[in-house]
Amino acid sequence: MAKSDETTRRLMTVPGVGVVTALTFRHTIDDPSRFRSASTVGAYLGLTPRRNQSGESDTSGNISRWGDRLLRTYLFEAATVLLYRTQKWSSLKAWGIKLAKRVGMKKAKVAIARKIAVILHCIWVDGTSFDWGHAPA
Repeated sequence: MAKSDETTRRLMTVPGVGVVTALTFRHTIDDPSRFRSASTVGAYLGLTPRRNQSGESDTSGNISRWGDRLLRTYLFEAATVLLYRTQKWSSLKAWGIKLAKRVGMKKAKVAIARKIAVILHCIWVDGTSFDWGHAPA
């Protein structure tokens, strides 16, 4: 199925995203025009922090865990593969490594998973492939 589908092949250009993740994303999202912007895909999948606001208190907690659990797991695994197994430099990996040094590896993986979901949505809507970026001199 993935070989015959042009959109799935473009989704697999993102480092860490394989056949299973691309097909799961494609079938879970189903219609990318449902989302007003690409950033709402992360919230739809439950990859955004839970907020608790009451009066003067405003706390940011763990991820909300709404949405499809299987796709959220696959995106988390794609983030892990991006950080540990991908050898080629990309701006996404560089951002993730800097974030991991600052906030810890688990939180960084969740943030990268959310960003991968946003990138996958943009690739699907625009019809482009993943842009690796240029390594700084």
